[in-house]
Amino acid sequence: MESLSRVTLAQKAAAFLQAHYGPSPLVLPNIWDAASAHIVEEAGFTFAATSSRAIAAVLGLQDNDSSDPDVVFDFLARIAAVLSCPLTADCEAGYRLSPAEFVDRLLGAGVVGCNLEDADHHGTDALVNAEEQAELLSEVRGAAAASGVHIVINARVDSFIRHVGDGEHQLEEAIRRGRLYLEAGAYCIYPIALVDRERIAQFTSAVPGPVNVVARHGGLNIGELANLGVRRISFASGLFQMASDQLSVVVRQLADSPDDFGRSLE
Repeated sequence: MESLSRVTLAQKAAAFLQAHYGPSPLVLPNIWDAASAHIVEEAGFTFAATSSRAIAAVLGLQDNDSSDPDVVFDFLARIAAVLSCPLTADCEAGYRLSPAEFVDRLLGAGVVGCNLEDADHHGTDALVNAEEQAELLSEVRGAAAASGVHIVINARVDSFIRHVGDGEHQLEEAIRRGRLYLEAGAYCIYPIALVDRERIAQFTSAVPGPVNVVARHGGLNIGELANLGVRRISFASGLFQMASDQLSVVVRQLADSPDDFGRSLE
């Protein structure tokens, strides 16, 4: 797989960043392999995003920042190679790489955006120190600038998914972290597991940058999220789970009634 030139990657990164400020929210159906990447692009989407949980499941790994970076970035490169559109990747907490190494591996895989989460996978606390995370984001931003490619950092805030304090504290802490991360060089803030209409509106009003919210089956629709000020909408591992559930239904039918299944394919 031939890597893209830095000029091409810079152009893709610039286009991806600009899409956060369009007339409508940026909608990113999360993919998990080359096949799903093809499906999303052929459907007309002009940007693609991966789900770390889905990719971990495909590779038989844990979604807790413990994966071998060689394995992950090789897989991301295979996905990027089949796409003509820009690709952003959910990279958990950065796979224990230094900021310079992380940026080099990201660009080497042909990826121009990333999610970086502030969950503490290697210590005892639910979240890493906010100031330390901001420093990490600042160093990633600096490494990206030095490379000539302004990687679009989507800084994930885990206050809600980790249930840090009561509801009011979760919101206050998420807003504090979101502001801090934007100042450090993130371009978008991702308060994962923020689903309540009122709190989404409060968050988007208080954080001076694009906000990424997950669309959930049975939850707020894309139009409702847009009206609440959300600028980027993704699906996390939701589409992968739906595909897996459907596969489960089909193979169970095959196991339980193989003759009926065969006739249904005729």
